Amino acid sequence: MAALLECFLLAVAVVLVAHSAAAPAASRLPLPPAAAAGDVSAGSDSDRLALMAFKKLSNGFVGCIPESLGDLQFLEAISLADNKLRCRIPDSFGNLHELVELYLDNNELEGSLPISLFNLSSLEMLNIQDNNLTGVFPPDMGDRLPNLQQFLVSKNQFHGLIPPSLCNLSMIQVIQTVDNFLSGTIPQCLGRNQKMLSVVNFDGNQLEATNDADWGFLSSLTNCSNMILIDVSINKLQGVLPKAIGNMSTQLEYFGITNNNITGTIPESIGNLVNLDELDMENNLLMGSLPASLGNLKKLNRLSLSNNNFSGSIPQLSFRNGGPFLQQPFRPIPKELFLISTISSFLYLAHNRLTGNLPSEVGNLKNLDELDLSDNKISGKIPTTIGECQSLQYLNLSGNFLEGTIPPSLEQLRGLLVLDLSQNNLSGTIPRFLGSMTGLSTLNLSSNYFEGEVPKDGIFLNATATSVMGNNDLCGGAPQLKLPKCSNQTKHGLSSKIIIIIIAGSTILFLILFTCFALRRRTKLRRANPKIPLSDEQHMRVSYAQLSKATNRFASENLIGVGSFGAVYKGRIGISDQQMVVAVKVLNLQQAGAYRSFDAECEALRCIRHRNLVKILTVCSGIDFQGSDFKALVFEFLPNGNLDQWLHKHLEEEGEPKVLNLVERLQIAIDVASALEYLHQHKPCPIVHCDLKPSNILLDNDMVAHVGDFGLARFLHQEHSNSSDKSTGWNAIRGTIGYVAPEYGLGNEVSIHGDVYSYGILLLEMFTGKRPTNSEFGEVLTLHEYVETALPDQTTSVIDQDLLNATWNSEGTAQKYHHIEEIRTECIVSILKVGILCSKEIPTDRMQIGDALRELQAIRDRFDTHQL
Repeated sequence: MAALLECFLLAVAVVLVAHSAAAPAASRLPLPPAAAAGDVSAGSDSDRLALMAFKKLSNGFVGCIPESLGDLQFLEAISLADNKLRCRIPDSFGNLHELVELYLDNNELEGSLPISLFNLSSLEMLNIQDNNLTGVFPPDMGDRLPNLQQFLVSKNQFHGLIPPSLCNLSMIQVIQTVDNFLSGTIPQCLGRNQKMLSVVNFDGNQLEATNDADWGFLSSLTNCSNMILIDVSINKLQGVLPKAIGNMSTQLEYFGITNNNITGTIPESIGNLVNLDELDMENNLLMGSLPASLGNLKKLNRLSLSNNNFSGSIPQLSFRNGGPFLQQPFRPIPKELFLISTISSFLYLAHNRLTGNLPSEVGNLKNLDELDLSDNKISGKIPTTIGECQSLQYLNLSGNFLEGTIPPSLEQLRGLLVLDLSQNNLSGTIPRFLGSMTGLSTLNLSSNYFEGEVPKDGIFLNATATSVMGNNDLCGGAPQLKLPKCSNQTKHGLSSKIIIIIIAGSTILFLILFTCFALRRRTKLRRANPKIPLSDEQHMRVSYAQLSKATNRFASENLIGVGSFGAVYKGRIGISDQQMVVAVKVLNLQQAGAYRSFDAECEALRCIRHRNLVKILTVCSGIDFQGSDFKALVFEFLPNGNLDQWLHKHLEEEGEPKVLNLVERLQIAIDVASALEYLHQHKPCPIVHCDLKPSNILLDNDMVAHVGDFGLARFLHQEHSNSSDKSTGWNAIRGTIGYVAPEYGLGNEVSIHGDVYSYGILLLEMFTGKRPTNSEFGEVLTLHEYVETALPDQTTSVIDQDLLNATWNSEGTAQKYHHIEEIRTECIVSILKVGILCSKEIPTDRMQIGDALRELQAIRDRFDTHQL
């Protein structure tokens, strides 16, 4: 019995006991039976303490949860999340009367909840999300679980009503039932006596509301001063939107009612929710004008009001061709909406009845990614201030009454990916600068009144990405557009007009020449003493001559690194009488793939912003003093070098070798994971870095990590659309030996799983101090296998000794040193396990980067009270 119990305890992650050891992560193992522990209640105090928590997080366990686990009557926490467990939740769980936390999320559990589970009056956390559970909730569950704080049942198949007894949970903080089949009304008493309630998420059910009484829950929720999220989207809610939403807690950050049949207007009191970050009301029947009080929401980041019936009144309009347009009630877009400079993700107002001019205040949205005003009745010209929205990637103004020409300021939108100006009254020639916007992937100018010759470069060479149909006076362009050839008569007519203009302007020729002379003189003075501050333009313009001067002609003493496609130099660029230190990456264009690397890095860096990614300042694409092509990227200079130098070369600080301690390494690992999670969740398509390694991780003054070198980065949508990659060999370049995922060697396409593998190897390297290409591994053993084999009995043999040696100091005692060493070793082992899970050979067996990030953050929080 004792031997079997010891074996069982090695299979669980015991919290609250510092000296207990966790078993190595297993792939697709059955959950160990707990029958041998059935008599533990009569055991020693240490046995009892050891079984206060049972934790097996993300080990790939399959099969059923043993009924005998319910015999461990002193358990206070169970976590079997992120496995492959099936069958039902054991009835015996009802015996765990001291259970406080139960995590069974992200498995394949089925059946209904055992009624005995609702006898656990001590339960505070119930997380059973992401399973196949079904059934209904007991009507009296709120009375039987008086201490429940978090009720998380999302993504299952529960049906029936939300029990009104939930209103009796005075300690409840979070209620989340997303994506189930719950029906009926939301209890009107919800929140009435629940001061701590902060999250209510009923998204994706079949809940109903048909009258004011059914909406009573919103009035009750105004009592919850800690409320930060309310989401009732994708239900069957009808009736008028209550004015009570304006009385919600000012702490509210998210309010969502999308995809219902809600009528009425947005109350003016919405402006009271001053901390609102996201407001989603699309796909409803809302009407009336947009309240000017929206301008009070200074922290608003996302706003979606598309597909409603917002309206007002305007004079009768008519189409350009004279066709009738029936008078309808419309309302101009309130300019206050564009004064919310914090809106950065999206602003969706499509499919409404908004009219009037697009306000020039739109230029205030300098950080906005997506703007959709399509299918309204907006008239007037496209304001030139649109060019100030320099982060814009998606711009859709189609289906309106816009007129005039495309403003030249649109060329300033360097990150623009999609531009849709179709079905308007725009005229004039198509600007040639649209063909030089290298990032533009979709362009729709159809059904307007453009005339003249269509450009023949850039996006216009891709007939599937460009639409110009319905412009009867266009000619020329790429053959695939199938437009008529431009006639010579048109050219002659244009020449005659030019001649007439020249003759008519001969009387002011002297003034023109004088003006040109003055402008030329002013230009020379400006070049001699540039005064354009960096803050005036998101990306300053630099030439080869400026970069050559900044780096002292790319002198060797300024060389700070060499990569696969070029070299990086440290330089100083003068901006407004101030010197700015920069890092200049100069591409070696003789190297195969360098041009593609430059394009890939530009494409990735122009549309990503994250505190743990390198910050690009500008690019230079031109010719050098010898007339050869020259391409360079200019980054913010990060003074603490790269991670590889710190791990293996031990940079010096004040003449002494500097070694990264455990806390610094763990924080760097968290920083890198945070950057990867951002890239892998990037919209509209994920980005795969493809070359994650220590030398591509740079450290700033505060030792914050920044992932760099996006020369091999890939947007996932490109992997299937660019067939030329395979013929040029570009597709085969997937990273660096030792860090590259094994499936890439088999010809598999790049994926986020490949980045996770590289991250896992990086994590193992950071805490073992050994490169994955270390010769001591031989030709058979890998760094992953080297670490996995050593855990848990030989852990100290693989840990970087610099981390263990750093615990001793002259003032410490041997006993204190031993205690600190144990804590430190336990922390490192937990980190190495994450590295092992991320670097599994089979891609689908690897930990998701988001889970790895949260696990590392939990490890940091778990040990932050100890001296590491």
